[in-house]
Amino acid sequence: MNEETSYKLINLVEQQPDISQRELAKEMGISLGKTNYCLKALMDKGWLKARNFKNSNNKIAYAYVLTPRGLSEKTKITARFLKRKLHEYEMLKSEIEQLRQDVSESS
Repeated sequence: MNEETSYKLINLVEQQPDISQRELAKEMGISLGKTNYCLKALMDKGWLKARNFKNSNNKIAYAYVLTPRGLSEKTKITARFLKRKLHEYEMLKSEIEQLRQDVSESS
C-alpha cells in the first residue's frame, strides 16, 4: 500500500470512525477488496483498531479507531504528503509560466 492511500484512509477513518468498508472504498475510488487489505495492513502495523458495535439494522459493524501510534504516523505521513504536494505545485507553477511565455512569444 502506498503512502497516499494510507494518508487518505487514515484521514477518512479519523473523520468517520463508523464508516463502512464499502463507503471507504467508494470515497477512495478503490475496490472493496483493496480497502479490506489496506485496513488489515494498518491494523497489522498497529495504527488502527477495529471495534465491534451494533448499527441500527442490528447487524454487527466495526468502528475504526486510530491508535496513539497511528496518530503519530499520521502526523509524519501528513508532513511528507504536504512536502510532496508543495513540490508538485511549484513544478506546475513553473510549467504554467513556461507555457504562458511560449504562447505570448508565438502571438
